Amino acid sequence: MHIEIITPDRTIYSGEADKISLPTPDGEITILPHHIPLISIVTPGTVEIRKNREEYLFAVSRGVIEVDGQTVRLLVDSADRAQELTEEAVLRAKEAAQKLMTEKRHDTEGFAEATAMLERELARLKVVRRHRSRRL
Repeated sequence: MHIEIITPDRTIYSGEADKISLPTPDGEITILPHHIPLISIVTPGTVEIRKNREEYLFAVSRGVIEVDGQTVRLLVDSADRAQELTEEAVLRAKEAAQKLMTEKRHDTEGFAEATAMLERELARLKVVRRHRSRRL
């Protein structure tokens, strides 16, 4: 099946794969070839794509997924390849998001934005640690 991961800035992945697993509000789902048509919300977390014996990991933020049986389109606000992330940079960004949440706790819109930033950084941290453990 064909898989596309698209952000507002770029297409981060486009290619054939055997399966894709991704986070939704109801838990992780796995899409295999010839899956029934589906539209769902995507929550921040880890996307795993498998092609033959290769595994590709991505950290994604909120978005939507559309499955038409032959193509899987994942439209997300942001996505990062595991190999492009460093744990140190992600930890710094996580600390900045936590600080912003503290500063914006009385500003509803600012607090929501800081919460989204923190969710994204936690997803990125999980992906970078999982990628690192697979290489060891």
